[in-house]
Amino acid sequence: MEQLGQRHKSADRKQGGPQGQREHAKTRQGASPQGEKTRSYKHVSIEHKRPSLTKEGNAGQRQANSSRGRKRTFDSSKKDKGATLKIIPLGGLDAIGMNMTAFECKGDMILDDAGLMFPDDNHPGVDLILPDYTYVLEHARKLKGIVITHGHEDHTGSLPYLYKDLDVPVPIYGTKMTLGLIEGKFAEHKIKNARLVEIKPGDTVKLGCFTAEFFAVNHSIPGSVGVFFRCPAGNVLHTGDFKLDQTPIDGVTTDFGALARFSTEGVDLMMSDSTNAMNPNFTLSEAEVGKELSKIIAQARGRVIIASFASHIHRMQQICDAAVASGRKVVVTGRSMIQNTDIARRLGYLNISDDDLIDAYELKDIPSDQVVIMCTGSQGEPLSALARIANGEHKTIDIEEGDTVIISATPVPGNEKAVTRVVNQLAKIGADVWDKSRGRVHVSGHAGAEELKLVLSIVQPKAFMPVHGEASHLRAHARLAEATGVPVENIFVCENGESLELSAGGIERGETVQSGIVFVDGLSVGDTSMAVLEERSALSSQGVVSIAAALNLKKRTLLGDPAIEMHGVSGGDDGYLLDDATTRVRNALLRTLDKGCGAKELKKAARDSVHSLLWERTKTRPMVVVSLLEV
Repeated sequence: MEQLGQRHKSADRKQGGPQGQREHAKTRQGASPQGEKTRSYKHVSIEHKRPSLTKEGNAGQRQANSSRGRKRTFDSSKKDKGATLKIIPLGGLDAIGMNMTAFECKGDMILDDAGLMFPDDNHPGVDLILPDYTYVLEHARKLKGIVITHGHEDHTGSLPYLYKDLDVPVPIYGTKMTLGLIEGKFAEHKIKNARLVEIKPGDTVKLGCFTAEFFAVNHSIPGSVGVFFRCPAGNVLHTGDFKLDQTPIDGVTTDFGALARFSTEGVDLMMSDSTNAMNPNFTLSEAEVGKELSKIIAQARGRVIIASFASHIHRMQQICDAAVASGRKVVVTGRSMIQNTDIARRLGYLNISDDDLIDAYELKDIPSDQVVIMCTGSQGEPLSALARIANGEHKTIDIEEGDTVIISATPVPGNEKAVTRVVNQLAKIGADVWDKSRGRVHVSGHAGAEELKLVLSIVQPKAFMPVHGEASHLRAHARLAEATGVPVENIFVCENGESLELSAGGIERGETVQSGIVFVDGLSVGDTSMAVLEERSALSSQGVVSIAAALNLKKRTLLGDPAIEMHGVSGGDDGYLLDDATTRVRNALLRTLDKGCGAKELKKAARDSVHSLLWERTKTRPMVVVSLLEV
């Protein structure tokens, strides 16, 4: 091999480069010094260079990508040099839920989504959590419309509360399925003046100085869209929640053609779903779940109970198909599940005949191996249908040993313990429980990292802001944007209330506006504070002590012994502990009265005496409530 290599090098030198190589390759006959005949060789010139790695690995390629991004200019002949677009996220950042973003330009404002978030163990007694939309109310005269990307609660849930706070009914734009779900919410809240405007993928609507063009995306609910906003200051692409499922249940795929067209026109800022950014792979197709559900239902011996999100219409369709294929009837239970099933069937998004759908009260007349029950409770909610079935508290549905239960969802962060409690209760009864860890009974409706990179590569935005996710999701998505060529200085990981300002000169951070969270507690909206929740947490963890005492402040005397009650306190039912607490409080009040102190000091003395005693005896610090009756 060395001789052959030397022969090639020598021939190259003699023939003078590529042209000589071609002439030399035509005929090269001769003899070696020993007179032996030599072979002919064809020399090929390779015109591209093989890439070489630097010490920093492929840093050179990353630098090339980055420099390519910096060459992009925000200036355009189509832009108004004096216009500025404010992008104000009011929710959806650093949390899964409460998605809400305001866009403001030249005196006009539009709102993109209006969602909520469900409480966890840190919010005792709270029913719902809304984003603080005070900024929208303060600028309500500018509001030209509300655009809703799809019908999930984290994108529509705060609409009834916002709409009731607005003085003028603002048009709400969404697809047929999305508006159907919103209409149901408004009916519950007795809102009758709503202006619901149906749109379809491909439609463009004018909203003040804005235009909004809608394009189809694939998600876990029909009628999902992304939005391309145009305004005098520039263009913003909001993907909405999406995945790139190429075998979707309803045949609707994410519109790559629209994304490419927007890229050609120029995307100054892209806002994209980050929920699944930490998954390094492609998200599996929803059709894979249908295959697994069909197999489980076909093999099940007794009843099959499936808990899923009430808005996951594609999942519900696959459950119905699998049930009918196995000769089973379908029962729907749970308020939101019944409501959404009715809406989806009425609008043509859920196909199942009346003969295959039965009422829960008819279950007693049908053998258990001929029934599939769709219900709510995939997040372990205490009042959900599945939780009530597991606890034997459901009016019409009982569970027996040998029945099959499928939890067709992934617990939202914070709900894992609640789901585990329900699963354990079902296991005690003898049910055969399936969840994501045991079989492919759930796949995400959100794009994984590879899908996110693909969309970024198609769109090629000049700037990028990850949305819809917790802090770790947003950071992971930001890294994907950098890897696909978006300049680091044009990637903005924001928090709720932090605004961006887009103009012909570029994009930069703007002022921070009021933001936060609002608690819905029964009929109360916004009246429950964090201090109240902290008190509730203290009550649930340590208990409460109630002290009542009658005093004559003028004579500085205590009238009788204080009355003390303990609830939820370790040893609180012990008579000796109550006697000692009464003695401590009486002595503390008498000492404080002798000092001439007022009611504030008397309450503190009584409270401190009980805290001291209980810490000595039980090492707990319950809440102590002191009531003084002045006689």
